[in-house]
Amino acid sequence: MLLTQTMEKLRTLGLQAMADALAEQMAAPAAAELPFEDRIGLLVDREWDARESRRLQRRLKGAKLKQPAACIEDIDFRGSRGLDRGVLLALASGHWITAHQNCIVTGPTGAGKTFVACALGHRACRLGHSVAYHRVSRLLADLALARAAGTLGSLTRKLAKTELLLLDDWALTTLTIDQAQDLLDVLEDRAGVGSTLIATQVPVSQWHARIGDPTIADAILDRLVHGAHRIELRGESMRKLRARAEAAERPEEARPEPKPADA
Repeated sequence: MLLTQTMEKLRTLGLQAMADALAEQMAAPAAAELPFEDRIGLLVDREWDARESRRLQRRLKGAKLKQPAACIEDIDFRGSRGLDRGVLLALASGHWITAHQNCIVTGPTGAGKTFVACALGHRACRLGHSVAYHRVSRLLADLALARAAGTLGSLTRKLAKTELLLLDDWALTTLTIDQAQDLLDVLEDRAGVGSTLIATQVPVSQWHARIGDPTIADAILDRLVHGAHRIELRGESMRKLRARAEAAERPEEARPEPKPADA
């Protein structure tokens, strides 16, 4: 009876994982042979792990990564992609985030920029950091809508509090002065208090020309590029390489018939 009451109290206190672990211990004869402090330690570990798992799921859900399953362990270092294993593993440690530094990932279309960026974002979530993924075009639209609705301050404060901000498809088009000013405001609020990760197919040397005002461009590049970690991907599109590999693995009869030359 006392055990039943204890388990009910644990659940009332929100210690569901600890209650489940206690029930498992009571059903396992071998657990009775463990010292009391070891049994208590196992119960606490179960509750701790359960809570950490829930926190991680909340961080991943809030991050809204474009590729939520991307992780460092799945990155392909083979070939001449420009990926240095040592550099990426150093970034995976998360020290650059706690130091409020930035990271820039560039490369041609299909080279895997978004995957690498999301893998670093996923890793940051696992390290306990808040993360937010945004495509730049949509973020600019959100900022414009927020200004019209009178909620711009609320949105910029939320962005400023995010420990790692992922900006994908950076500088694909030339920005208007208003758009450039909005981005500068976001980056200024984050300077020294958060990290920004840029993923883009546009080389850094072309960024200045894509920003509508030279003075604003200088300010944005100063906040983003100075001292930033850089990953420059090279080579053929990973999507094409995967499609080619999958086609080669299919049995001969499953492969599509070649089209006539005049098709």
